[in-house]
Amino acid sequence: MNWYLAKLVYRILCGDGDHTPQFDEQLRLIYAEDELHAFHKAQLTGEREQDHFLNEAERPVQWKFINVTELHKLEQLTDGAEVYSKIREERDGGDYQHTVQLKARYLLEHCTEQFLQSI
Repeated sequence: MNWYLAKLVYRILCGDGDHTPQFDEQLRLIYAEDELHAFHKAQLTGEREQDHFLNEAERPVQWKFINVTELHKLEQLTDGAEVYSKIREERDGGDYQHTVQLKARYLLEHCTEQFLQSI
C-alpha cells in the first residue's frame, strides 16, 4: 500500500449560478494499492463529499465534484518533505506578498489562540 496526494476539484454554484465561476481545489491524502486504485478512490471520495445546502440568505449552494486533476505518489513521509508545489504568476508581486503575510499572520494568531485554549 502507498500514500498518494490527490487534487480534487469542485465547482461551487450559488443560487442560479449567475456569478463568477468558483472552484475549490482540495489536496487529499489517499492510501491505496497502486496509482489506478488511488485515482478511483479519490474520485469516489469527491463524489461522496459533494454537498448542497442553503446559505445564510436561504439561497441554494452546491459543491459539485468535477474530477481528480493530479495524483502524486508520496515516496516517503518525512518531516518537512515537499508534497505539493505550484508556480503562480501575479500581476502585482508586492500585493501578492502582502496577502501571503496577512494569511500567515492570521494563521499564527489562530494557532496561538487554539493552543492557549487547550492549556
